[in-house]
Amino acid sequence: MADKQIPSIDALIENSRTRGYVMDRSLATAIYLLVQLGKPLLIEGHAGVGKTEAAKVLASILGTELIRLQCYEGLDVNSAVYEWNYQKQLLAIKLQEGRNRELRDLEAHIFGPDFLLQRPLLKSISGEEKSPVLLVDEIDRADEAFEAFLLEVLGEFQISIPELGTIKAAKPPYVILTSNGARELSDALKRRCLYHWIDYPSFEKEMDIVHARLPGIGTELGAQVVSFLHSLRKMSLSKIPGVAETLDLSTALMLLEKNLDTETAERTIGCVIKSADDLTRVREEGLDKLLAS
Repeated sequence: MADKQIPSIDALIENSRTRGYVMDRSLATAIYLLVQLGKPLLIEGHAGVGKTEAAKVLASILGTELIRLQCYEGLDVNSAVYEWNYQKQLLAIKLQEGRNRELRDLEAHIFGPDFLLQRPLLKSISGEEKSPVLLVDEIDRADEAFEAFLLEVLGEFQISIPELGTIKAAKPPYVILTSNGARELSDALKRRCLYHWIDYPSFEKEMDIVHARLPGIGTELGAQVVSFLHSLRKMSLSKIPGVAETLDLSTALMLLEKNLDTETAERTIGCVIKSADDLTRVREEGLDKLLAS
């Protein structure tokens, strides 16, 4: 049965566009199935092509909370799931001194829900009213041990806390994982997920995105920016600019009330090039040549 907020794939595409996000039918189908099947969706693609934004838009359409777990090397259970508020526990112990309270009762008190700090994974399964959207962002940056732990959580949507027991989701979250391809993810994780790849958009689609996000931009300026970014992506850059950089440059030019000529490109190049080596390569190639191509 279709979700009321997402009755169809066409409705998902339209609702996304009203929020400034251009979703093609392939991605819309993957997100529609995520909602209907309750199965995690793994979105891979280059940096800055809209993977994270897809989760934000889904949460907005569903009218639910977006809970984000930003992954990084060394991410552990304390940061991702839960930890105890030790300072609050110590304060509670001090307040109980001299009251002859039995140790068992004191332990039950300080290891209760009031002293528990919920991190994103626990928070995502603790709600009882509405399923949130859980965004596990850049899962490829976490190490393999955490990825294995995540498999257990996503498999059962439950977490065991020794002092409290097992907490199981009454309303399981809608889960989107993103990856920039920093490392190969395990087959076990991929098997548990729906999968979608987002590539750099075509000229036409990127123009569509620019106009959806920045409706005040003129056709000529939008075309100048998109053409310039497509030229940059053909170069051997260490950090290839994505759609996010297209929007940054477009916004900057609108603010400056400038067209994209060679002089303006030089002054605003920091909107799209984020590496000294890449900046050297672009200047050696020639901004005038890149703008003309």
